[in-house]
Amino acid sequence: MILKKFACGEIYARVEESVRGADVFIVQTSTANVNEDMMELFIMIDSLKRSFAARVHVVIPHFAYARQDRVAVYREPISAKVMANLIEAAGADHVITIHLHSDQEQGFFNFPIDNLHVSKIFIDYFNSKKLKDLVVVSPDAGGAKEAKKFADALGAELAIIHKQRPGHNKAEVMNLVGDVDGKTCVLYDDMIDTAGSVTAAVEALKKNGANKDIYLSATHAVFSYPAAERLAAAGFKEVVVSDTIPVPKEKQFKGLKVLSVAPLLASIIKNVHDDKSVTKEL
Repeated sequence: MILKKFACGEIYARVEESVRGADVFIVQTSTANVNEDMMELFIMIDSLKRSFAARVHVVIPHFAYARQDRVAVYREPISAKVMANLIEAAGADHVITIHLHSDQEQGFFNFPIDNLHVSKIFIDYFNSKKLKDLVVVSPDAGGAKEAKKFADALGAELAIIHKQRPGHNKAEVMNLVGDVDGKTCVLYDDMIDTAGSVTAAVEALKKNGANKDIYLSATHAVFSYPAAERLAAAGFKEVVVSDTIPVPKEKQFKGLKVLSVAPLLASIIKNVHDDKSVTKEL
């Protein structure tokens, strides 16, 4: 695939070889250049469909605009639905993504979608550390269901932090539900954006007597400014993320551990191409 820009900034894409009748997979995650990434994706899909590809599968590890999945206050858009519509309009036949912000977003698509949960990768990693007196902590009530599954898999207890959000990317910790006194805590979330929520949460855990070794685990390392600086200064024992979004060198810091989803995605892509089940890989 040739990708380039015209002088005016418009994106150009052209398939360099025949894909007529082929099963084609596009791997395109959303990064800090999210709007350009998505526009590039739409144009690539259209290029492939007009080149007579039999099926176009979009592998998008971090789905753009996933947090905008409902009307929370008056006159807001449901931008995640808009993204799903645009991917469909461009001509995609199937989407493979990882850990949507909310499971109901699968209903935004009018064609098949595989929403993969990669918790097994994190479970295997934390089990290998053999941590004692473990408590999984959800940094908000909305993530409690996923945190409970994670806690059960680790044989750990569950705690929930109730917070009030005064504005976008701002979080104020209000209350802690659960016992963390003397316990080793693992904060568990789907993504880290500016890290305001999780750094506020770690202070609440310390005030409630948690063990000094506090871990943070999240699928998507969005790491918008000033996330890296906040996480480096927060005193986490370790920050464990996946590589659904590439973490550039300037956003890496001591204590950051990046787990690869590449082997999982490779297995899923192969099974989809072979018309086999993907659930056994999860």
